[in-house]
Amino acid sequence: MPISHDSSRPLTRRGFLNLAAAGAATAALSACSTVSGGGQFVQAPQIVPPTPTIDPAFGDYVNMYGPVSDEGYEVPGIPVKKVKPQFLRQIVADPTGERPGTLVVDTSTHFLYLVRENGQAIRYGVGLGRAGFAWQGRAVIQWKRKWPKWTPPDDMIGRQPELEKYSVRNGGMAPGLNNPLGARALYIFQNNEDTLYRVHGSPEWWTIGKSVSSGCVRLMNQDIIDLYDRVPSKTPILVTNGLGMA
Repeated sequence: MPISHDSSRPLTRRGFLNLAAAGAATAALSACSTVSGGGQFVQAPQIVPPTPTIDPAFGDYVNMYGPVSDEGYEVPGIPVKKVKPQFLRQIVADPTGERPGTLVVDTSTHFLYLVRENGQAIRYGVGLGRAGFAWQGRAVIQWKRKWPKWTPPDDMIGRQPELEKYSVRNGGMAPGLNNPLGARALYIFQNNEDTLYRVHGSPEWWTIGKSVSSGCVRLMNQDIIDLYDRVPSKTPILVTNGLGMA
């Protein structure tokens, strides 16, 4: 499934994974290192966001982030009062300047935007791991999965041998509530190559708005379920460290 070269630019690959070593099996399974490592590194300064509005279609936050029955899984509710309000799903004036339908991840503010018509965007709070800062640029959501498997990369298994049971060789970690990729995963490709970079769900709601030791771009499970239904395959995505710096 080819990707249009008109809507993407080569990605900056600071500390980027060696794509040549990634086989077809690895491309089909996530290599995001999303097991909670406990450690944290210094975050970029937070920028005060514009005053948000809640889309009436969302309903109130208690219901928005309440328990969800999904594909046979019972997703626990989120204690929304413990999440900083700016990281809850909301409608804002679009700050990206991108065309409607584009996803924009601003790693400097821990926000993901889905650009809409009429100068608006849906904004989601995200958590970022080291892989989430590995590159920036334009790509596409090549495909997406509900309740995906997770496979740690070999270098992570080298540091944590107990994860060998979840390797590609052993079929990965089965989907479920404790799977680090959560309820959904969006797989990012550039020039028809898997970047091994994912936008995905997470059961660790307390990491939203933070930079942690591992992972790609994580959303609360309720948010990734919502985003998944709004984003088709081949959706363009921009990852940037500060809007206006693309």
